[in-house]
Amino acid sequence: MDSKAAKKRVEELRNLLNRANRAYYDEAKPFISDKEFDEALSELNILEQEYNLVDPASPTQRVGESLTEAFPTVEHPVPLMSLDNTYNPDELREFDRRVKDRLGDSPYHYAVELKFDGASIRLRYENRKLKLAATRGDGERGDEITSNIKTLSDIPLSISDDAPDTLEIRGEAYMEKEAFVRLNEYREKIGLQPFANPRNSTAGSLKMQDPREVARRPIRMFAFDLLLDDTDDNRTHSDKINMLNQWGFPVCDHFEVCNGIDEVLSIIEKWDNLRHTLPYDTDGVVVKVNEERYRDILGSTSKAPRWAIAYKFAAEQSPTVLESITLQVGRLGSITPVAELMPVQLAGTTVKRATLHNEDEILRKDIRVGDTVMIEKAGEIIPQVISVVNPDREGRSRPFSMPENCPACGEKLVKFEDEVKWRCVNTECPPQVRERISHFSSRDAMDIEGLGTAVVDQLVNEHLIKTYADLYSLKKEDLLPLERMAEKSAENLIEAISNSKDQAFHRVLYALGIRFVGKTVAKDLATHFESLEAIENATIEDMVKVDSIGPKIAESVYTFFSNEKNRTMIHDLQTAGLQFNAEESEQKSDLFADKTFVLTGSLPSLTRKEATEIIENNGGTTTSSVSKNTDFLLAGESAGSKLDKAKKLGIEIISEENLFEMLRG
Repeated sequence: MDSKAAKKRVEELRNLLNRANRAYYDEAKPFISDKEFDEALSELNILEQEYNLVDPASPTQRVGESLTEAFPTVEHPVPLMSLDNTYNPDELREFDRRVKDRLGDSPYHYAVELKFDGASIRLRYENRKLKLAATRGDGERGDEITSNIKTLSDIPLSISDDAPDTLEIRGEAYMEKEAFVRLNEYREKIGLQPFANPRNSTAGSLKMQDPREVARRPIRMFAFDLLLDDTDDNRTHSDKINMLNQWGFPVCDHFEVCNGIDEVLSIIEKWDNLRHTLPYDTDGVVVKVNEERYRDILGSTSKAPRWAIAYKFAAEQSPTVLESITLQVGRLGSITPVAELMPVQLAGTTVKRATLHNEDEILRKDIRVGDTVMIEKAGEIIPQVISVVNPDREGRSRPFSMPENCPACGEKLVKFEDEVKWRCVNTECPPQVRERISHFSSRDAMDIEGLGTAVVDQLVNEHLIKTYADLYSLKKEDLLPLERMAEKSAENLIEAISNSKDQAFHRVLYALGIRFVGKTVAKDLATHFESLEAIENATIEDMVKVDSIGPKIAESVYTFFSNEKNRTMIHDLQTAGLQFNAEESEQKSDLFADKTFVLTGSLPSLTRKEATEIIENNGGTTTSSVSKNTDFLLAGESAGSKLDKAKKLGIEIISEENLFEMLRG
């Protein structure tokens, strides 16, 4: 391969891996197997090194998922690194050889533990109380999810007096198999797309905005590592697991210390046979040098430690015949092709259906009806079609093509720029109705108290509403026949629906559930255009003139308002009396004119939203990150990395009380 061909192949692999990372971490919809991903990553790493094409932004240099704007960002004092993977004994023996070369004659052992297919989390305890919880994120920084983590019964909020004052815990959040199946059965029952596997379900649940919803998800946790401030040259990894267990953290019982790599391979063989008997999902084992004093000697790469490696089990595969391809409509209108299969036994269950992900993947693998295909259980739960067994056979059917119209409602499908999924943007499309109504009534949108998921289900099932516009036609008498709906509850719900008519225009715009239009974008659109009529009549070119609006968002908004059924529904909302014009600015003063604030930590009496409104109502602006242009950092409890950065830049740090003093002054 010459340098030109290598460069082209590197770009192909980077694009594939970046798409796979987004699908796996951000969209919870993986489209390639772990083994395919690891093989592509290995090929990319070899090419980058051989042809001097290493790039800091390459998937070979990055760990984990992207960060989200929905949660504060925290820096990890010690990076949460990934692990190098292997699928065969020879590579594991090579790992052992490298360890032996670096340690020389020093004796060492291996700790072998199951690899849980979940979501990595970091816990910090101060004064023996849970102070902070965060996702792994990109390894250096993660999303702060303390409120959500506190809802998990496996995680102690305080620990025993014999534990140190300060502790850093590493753990893996996961779902048991039966709980995951029940959750997916419920999602399908209410018209939502099932999760691809327990890992995606767990990671997505931990980033939900409402901790009460997180508490309803069957999430558990195993602690697998412990960071202590003191240093003890004789401490081993197995010692730390025992300490975690002693202090009340759940640890996996299946943990063994081995004298050499042959013992490790015997344990791997044992668990490869027994893994299906476990109540939770495991996709391999993790092998670590047990003696902690050797970690610094062995060191690490930019992504992974050299003292540990993950051995992954091969996913079970089986051939069968693809009888037909059906289409599934997701909660936001995404269309997913599904393979209807001749039933086949795989990993202890009968498989009749498998995901085909999207049209591009079907065409890339050239999958056609009537083919014999190889299927695999991704994450041991959701089957997917890996390849065609007989692509050269005669008499194959025609290549697959996506229909023009939605299979659920008949509306014309659309495909946004830079997306692989086709979508139905009709808000009356039955599979989307429940989710759109729940979003419409949520706290950050119309804030309709009492309109929870169970009530929404009843209203839809009883055909009392088809869209969120129908909420404003409900009467108390309509609600009384519903299960667990007493007269007072019905009165309160009707009053809450009526009160929601006073919500500001930007919240109504967010409540409509337009793809890519979050709270910030909705506010920017409302401020710029000032009325719904102006947005309806705006072109894509008009919209991209707004600072926060790019071509993808503009296309989504334009497509939404171009749909005739959406326009009819919005007319119904206008008739009901909702606010579709921006109010005049409620600015009380220009005290903070030209001043930029960043908020961090938990304030004593104000929510972050309330503090932001106070600042903006007095002429100031708020941003999410600290820079040289920041004037004030409003810091509360557990301020984190933003406080450190503000101190380095010499930015004035104020408390909530300081803010009140400035307002009084």
